[in-house]
Amino acid sequence: MGRYRPPSPKSSHYITPEGRQKLADEFDYLWRKKRPEVTQALSEAAAEGDRSENAEYIYRKKQLAEIDRRVRYLTKRLDELVVVDRKPDNESQIFFGAWVELENESGDILRYRIVGPDEFDVDKSYISMDSPVAKALMRKFEGDEIEVISPNGKMSYSILEVRYEVFD
Repeated sequence: MGRYRPPSPKSSHYITPEGRQKLADEFDYLWRKKRPEVTQALSEAAAEGDRSENAEYIYRKKQLAEIDRRVRYLTKRLDELVVVDRKPDNESQIFFGAWVELENESGDILRYRIVGPDEFDVDKSYISMDSPVAKALMRKFEGDEIEVISPNGKMSYSILEVRYEVFD
């Protein structure tokens, strides 16, 4: 049995202006600051002699490979992203960038912002537009009910509020 894994499905290309700036800043930091530092440290470690037993050399080589992998990914990803920087025409309907307030079956209030897959952040309550919850929310209105099938079973939510405060 091989280690084959089917490729993951293509993620959406939409991103907020803040999300794109964050990725561009990461690319700039890796390319202009971190990579030159690691390259310098690698050449210093290589100058110390026997590379096969030189832990610093091996570590820096792996670190440089990780940086290069991330730089390649960011280069491709930044070229294909579509920045969404305006509110939709119908602000009462849920689209990309919306803040949505939901009530679950238990009466708990949940608040999420629908963002691109490159910028989801659980701590900020940002969910990816490719997630099951966001897919169920898209094109719905305040007052609508949605059902989401999760690993814990079927969940029902009521949409209490839709806002687009980020573009103000």
